[in-house]
Amino acid sequence: MEFLEFQKKIHKQFGLNLEGYKEKQLKRRILSLMQSQGVDDFNIYFGLLVKNEEQLQKFLDKITINVSEFFRNPEIFRALETKLLPEILKEKPRLKIWSAACSNGSEPYSIAIILEALTPGVRHQIDATDIDKMILETAKRGYYEERFLKNVSPERLKKFFVPEGKGFILRDDIKNRVQFRQHDLLLDDYGRGYDLIVCRNVTIYFTNEAQDLLYRKFWEALNPGGYLFIGATENMLRYRELNYEKSMPWFYRKPLN
Repeated sequence: MEFLEFQKKIHKQFGLNLEGYKEKQLKRRILSLMQSQGVDDFNIYFGLLVKNEEQLQKFLDKITINVSEFFRNPEIFRALETKLLPEILKEKPRLKIWSAACSNGSEPYSIAIILEALTPGVRHQIDATDIDKMILETAKRGYYEERFLKNVSPERLKKFFVPEGKGFILRDDIKNRVQFRQHDLLLDDYGRGYDLIVCRNVTIYFTNEAQDLLYRKFWEALNPGGYLFIGATENMLRYRELNYEKSMPWFYRKPLN
């Protein structure tokens, strides 16, 4: 079985569209995973994924890059907390936010913690989505080892987390502010009316065509004046052609008109 046929069978069997990913990077990651499992044939490996749920989960983890931590790139989250969110809140006291490809939940929970500091007791709508069902279950539980919390201040750690085993579990009053659901950025419909969409360190794995598709769909999902927050490893070079305004590094605004 050739790699292209493997991609098509994965799409048909599991509903996972791999065509939008950069082929060389994708193939290299999959071959590396196959080698680690002692498999060197795409046909054999596909059969393994169909029969073995543990192998399928390893595959999904490798493909969907489930790497995240609280307040990843602290200086950028500081800009979000001190500049961008206060600016949006001047115009709208209750926000609708989407954390796309949220992984283990540390990103939307970071935003929930920031909003609690800025607007104590206010219930904003925070949607969080990912393609991986298993990582969503991890996110819903809200348990994190210390390595995911290195950017959490001692004050916030004490206020929002409870020690459990070798890590910490997020308090229910923050967990309950985030709604999780499964979503495929390349295949599924997008919501509407968001004031902030956060999609960080994800599009770098997609082709240029897939990136443009996502950015256009994010634009449609944003309210006029809403912001798209991308990752420190990403740069939207064609933002003007896509009808965004660059507010500051990593933050792009949908014009009011």
